[in-house]
Amino acid sequence: MSSPIWQKDAHGGAADWVTRFTVGDDPYWDMMLMPFDAAASLAHAAGLQRIGVLSDDEFEQLHTAIIALGEAIENGQIGISVEDEDCHTVIERFLIEKTGDAGRKIHTGRSRNDQVLAALRLWTRQHVGDVMQGVADVAEALADLADDHRNTFLPGYTHTQRAMPSSVAAWALGYAECLADDLTVLDQARYLNNASPLGAAAGYGVPHLDLDRSGVASDLGFNRVQEQVTAVQLSRGKFEMAIVHGLVQAAATMNRLASDIVLYCSAEFGFIRLEDALTTGSSIMPQKKNPDIAELARTVVHRLAAEMHVLLGVPSNLPSGYHRDLQVTKASLMKSVLLMLDLCQAASGLVSGISFDEERLQAARGAELFATAAALKQVKEGTPFRDAYRDVAGKKETWDQQAGHTLSEVYTTPGNPGQTDSGALRRRIGDLRP
Repeated sequence: MSSPIWQKDAHGGAADWVTRFTVGDDPYWDMMLMPFDAAASLAHAAGLQRIGVLSDDEFEQLHTAIIALGEAIENGQIGISVEDEDCHTVIERFLIEKTGDAGRKIHTGRSRNDQVLAALRLWTRQHVGDVMQGVADVAEALADLADDHRNTFLPGYTHTQRAMPSSVAAWALGYAECLADDLTVLDQARYLNNASPLGAAAGYGVPHLDLDRSGVASDLGFNRVQEQVTAVQLSRGKFEMAIVHGLVQAAATMNRLASDIVLYCSAEFGFIRLEDALTTGSSIMPQKKNPDIAELARTVVHRLAAEMHVLLGVPSNLPSGYHRDLQVTKASLMKSVLLMLDLCQAASGLVSGISFDEERLQAARGAELFATAAALKQVKEGTPFRDAYRDVAGKKETWDQQAGHTLSEVYTTPGNPGQTDSGALRRRIGDLRP
C-alpha cells in the first residue's frame, strides 16, 4: 500500500477506514480531472522555470514526462486508488519516477487546494462550453420547428383551459428565446469560473517566491487571476454554484418544454406524435408508447436543484480558509454538468423527433379562443375596452367572425402568433455559442 504524499514518516499514516472515509468518491471524479491537472502542472512548471526554480533542462524533462503522462491517461494505463487519494498524488509520483528531482520540485509554490481548483475550472470551462453548445442546439431545433410550422394553429392555455389562439411557431420560439436567456446566464457563470487560483496555494499565498501568476493564467487560457489569495478558498462553492444555477435555469426551461410534450402527445390532446425511437413500451400493455424521455427530462431540474443546495449549504457558516467539507463541492459540480449534457441530448432529440397532428389541432380551434380578438377589434374602432369586453361576452357571433380569419390577419405585431420570425433569435443564439 502506497503512502500519501503528506505523510512525514513511515509510521504517520491514517487508519484504512479513515482513508476510505476522507477520500470518498474522489478517485472517480479525479480520473476525469487528471488530464486537466496535468495541463495545469505543465503551465505551473513553465512558471517555475521563468522564476528560476526549475532549470531549462528540468523543465524539458517535466515537459516530456507530462506528454507521456497524457498518453498513459488516454490509453487507460493509469488509475487512481483510494490509497492514492487523488489525481494530484498520482501525477506527482509519475513525474518523480520519470524525472527524479525535477518531479520533486513540481509542487513548489502550490497546494492541492489551488491545484484542484485549477483543474476543476479547466474541466468546467470545457464542459460548460459543451453544455452551451447543447442548449444552443435545442434552441436551434425549436427555431427549425417554428419555421416549418409558422402558420400551424395551436391553442394557447391559461389555467390548463383553452384561452387564446396561438401557433406551433409561437410555442417553439417562446422556448427558444428562454433558452437564449439561459445561455446568457451560463455565459456569465462560465466567465466567472474562468479565473486562475494558482499561486494562492493553501489560501495564504507563497512566501519568498515571486510566482508568475499572470503568466501561468495566460498559458492556461484563464481570463484573469484571483488576485487576493484569500479570495480563492472563500469563492469555493460560489463559482460552482453560479455554474449550477445557470444549468438549473436551462433545465427549468426544458422541464416545461418536456411537460408540454408529455401533455400534447396524450390521447386526450393528441396534438403531437413522437417517433417510435423516442418512446418505450409497457411490460404488460402491448399497445403502449410511453414518452419516457420527456418524463425523465422533467426530473433533471430537480436533481440539479438538489446539487445547487449542496453548493449553497456546505460552504455556509464555515470560517474563512480551507475546510475538508469543501471537497464535496467538486462532485456536485461535475455531476451537474454531466447530467445537463445528457439532458441537452435528450431535449434536442425530442424536439427533432416530434410531428403535429394538424387535424387534431384544427379540431381544437374553437371560436371562443377569438373572443379577445373580437373585443379588441371594437377597441380599434373606438369602443372603450371594458365596454367592448362586456359586449363581446354576450355576442358569440363576433367570435365566429374573428375565427374565420388567419392568425396573421388577426395579429399584426411581430412576435405574436402568425407574425413570428426566427432570424433575430437565431443570430442571438449564434452569438452566444462558445
